[in-house]
Amino acid sequence: MGYPETFEGFMVRDQAEWTEFHKQEVAHLLANRFLLIDTISKFAPKKFQDRDIDIKIECCGVCGSDVHTISKGWGEAPMPLCVGHEVIGTAVKVGDKVTTVNVGDRVGVGAQIWSCLECKMCKSDNENYCPNMIDTYGAPYPDYMGGVISQGGYASHIRAHEYFTFRIPEGIPSHEAAPMLCAGLTVFSPLLRAGIGPGKKVAIVGVGGLGHFAVMFAAAMGADVTVLSHSPDKEEDAKKFGAKEFILTKDEDWSKPLAFTFDFMLNTADATHKFDLAAYMSTLAVNGEMHHVGLPDEALPPIKAQMFAPNGCKMGGSHIGSRPEMFKMLDLVKEKGLKPQIEQVSISEEGCRKAVEGVHDNSVRYRYCLVGYDKAFPNR
Repeated sequence: MGYPETFEGFMVRDQAEWTEFHKQEVAHLLANRFLLIDTISKFAPKKFQDRDIDIKIECCGVCGSDVHTISKGWGEAPMPLCVGHEVIGTAVKVGDKVTTVNVGDRVGVGAQIWSCLECKMCKSDNENYCPNMIDTYGAPYPDYMGGVISQGGYASHIRAHEYFTFRIPEGIPSHEAAPMLCAGLTVFSPLLRAGIGPGKKVAIVGVGGLGHFAVMFAAAMGADVTVLSHSPDKEEDAKKFGAKEFILTKDEDWSKPLAFTFDFMLNTADATHKFDLAAYMSTLAVNGEMHHVGLPDEALPPIKAQMFAPNGCKMGGSHIGSRPEMFKMLDLVKEKGLKPQIEQVSISEEGCRKAVEGVHDNSVRYRYCLVGYDKAFPNR
């Protein structure tokens, strides 16, 4: 079998061996069982429906979520699994009721691939909080859609609902657009919802895959941006991305001169369990917010209610973003000519291993994108 009955991909078989990617054929990957056919990486997609789009993948960003999922950092995941939710490719088939995409369009898919589109969240442009949402990989589709587990973008193709498929503007290279579809949207949405713009003082905690997008976006939106980081070697890059100030949080009493400073703090770091949260919170202006988008394996440090009292601050978090926010982000990138720092890696067993290890070890500057799909999947 081959497309459209099955797609090919690089899959992890066992979370205990999460850096080992294999090609294997999965005839019907159901929520509770799978059948291995041979050593070719094929898997059955969901049932094709009227609003679905099949995409021949050109490239896919490598997200921290991929690593947390396959390494068991976030718990058990269905195996075998093909991760990847920062997908760019070409639409090769569209359903009869699709109105937003044509065959041949360059499109992208992020971390969400379906929602009900009927609940109050979906109808208020909050579909990313739909209680029935389906993640792009590792999530079960209901029986009427085929009963399969969703599979991601380290693959030849992906099948997505049109509402979660986005036309990519001309002028944004595919390998730069791909990481925006999760990492970019994840930081853009809370900045937008917080009303960030001229006159706002924003702190970005951490300069990594998420953080470097956050600095660029907040600066492009007109805010006065300060980076809080424990890595002194990232100061030059942080200022290149748009930060006006760089504060080294390893320094003793680093927070004291910043008391009551920031209207909004966006925490993109993956090591919050090591933070002195009271110090970070003390830098917020009255009613300021510390907002978390980094989702580490470890729990937050202990919090007391008294920590919120001195400045009336708040703490919150968010999950990716909505379709309207995706398009606003892409428009901002095109309008401002924003250029993320992306390292391209050819997709293969070794390429996938290199990428997930680099994300895990925090050695990437600042995001990987898997490319070379035509070579890896020559028969599609």
